[in-house]
Amino acid sequence: MDIDYVYEKYFTFVYKYLLSITHNVTIAEDLTQETFYKALKHLDTFNGKSKIETWLCQIAKNLYFNQYKKDLREKGQTLDENASRNMENDLLLKESSFEIHKIVFKLSNPYKEVFSLRTFGELSFSQIGELFEKSESWARVTYHRAKLKIKEELK
Repeated sequence: MDIDYVYEKYFTFVYKYLLSITHNVTIAEDLTQETFYKALKHLDTFNGKSKIETWLCQIAKNLYFNQYKKDLREKGQTLDENASRNMENDLLLKESSFEIHKIVFKLSNPYKEVFSLRTFGELSFSQIGELFEKSESWARVTYHRAKLKIKEELK
């Protein structure tokens, strides 16, 4: 497997994943570079049982978790078992959120736009209808259909 190909093909994917869980551009950039460095060092351990992007994101998640614990130690804090579980749950929620973002990104319009405006833009159905020069009911139905499409993709 050519690491240059892997880097070019999956860099943006891994970076966006890390950005979605760190919410920090600098940390996401640093951890993305570190992820590919570690992947290069351990490329021989990739057994192909999962997708390469899953393997890379697992490396990225572990690096983020280790960095988080290191930062706590440097501050003189500890990560107790309960906090560790909470952080893992937060990461799972963020990963789920990223999966939803990927699905929304692939939706056709107007579903993508209506869902994004309602969910992320926090616009009312009447405002969305006005933007599209449609009715509030149209916005509600379109949003509902978008949710159904997302739920179907998540299964």
